[in-house]
Amino acid sequence: MIVITAPTGNIGRHLLPLLLKSAPARDEELRVIVRDPARLPDAVRERVEVVTGSHGDAAVVDRAFDGADAVFWLVPPDSSRTPDQAYRGFTRPAANALAVHGVGHVVGVSALGRGTPVAGRAGLVTASLAMDDLLSETGVAYRALANPSFFENLLEETDSIRENGVFSDAADADRKAPFVAVADIAAVAAGLLLERSWTGTGSVPVLGPQDLSPNDLARVMTGQLGRPVRYERQSLDDLRATLVGHGLDKEFVEGVVDMKRAKDDGLDAGVTRTPGTTAPTTFEHWVAQTLMPAILS
Repeated sequence: MIVITAPTGNIGRHLLPLLLKSAPARDEELRVIVRDPARLPDAVRERVEVVTGSHGDAAVVDRAFDGADAVFWLVPPDSSRTPDQAYRGFTRPAANALAVHGVGHVVGVSALGRGTPVAGRAGLVTASLAMDDLLSETGVAYRALANPSFFENLLEETDSIRENGVFSDAADADRKAPFVAVADIAAVAAGLLLERSWTGTGSVPVLGPQDLSPNDLARVMTGQLGRPVRYERQSLDDLRATLVGHGLDKEFVEGVVDMKRAKDDGLDAGVTRTPGTTAPTTFEHWVAQTLMPAILS
């Protein structure tokens, strides 16, 4: 029995089809925790057991983890809480339920940065790494998927790219860093969940094929879209003001700002790219398959 949290999210909607394809041949049952079962496709609902509710709720995870052998764990974004509340606070009921039900394996979505000089002052990432520690302390075999920024973050810039040919972030325009497609994260998660011969705790970096700077991203988008696209750097002060203006929790906002600052200081540079850590999806392919249809729609 594999339990999947956040099955309708960016990673979960890629992960679930992979597990549905392979699980029957391995005699694996699938159970999902979802707030709104109507968001699951009909064909999916017919093939999985559904537990309705939030996986931050103790009663829900107690019910969902009963009889489970493995869990895919992803904390949903919650800008109404402090970073520690959003990660460790949300995860604590699940950590208790993992121990009570003797779940053997957990694969969690986390971030790069562990072991770097800035890991302790990286805001949301620091909170995510503390969540990993909490899960590791339960005694399960745990693998944290250590991810860089997602290509999919650019989908938030779709309107600006379409209307103004501009996207923005707080990173230095020429700072190269790894990026990854969420589909590649889902593929690594599926492999770990289905092949549970691993033991102990550790991180599994999931890096894209190459490091890219914001100017590199702009160059690729310009070529793929056939129109000029440029990058505008936003100051951390402006980022803070924008997020506070949207009504986000002030400590959460500081967590975002600290994370952005830490990324510029090398947070994502602590892992060497190897064949084992290199995910296949290039930015060019992702733009053609995902960003371009979103811009043109």
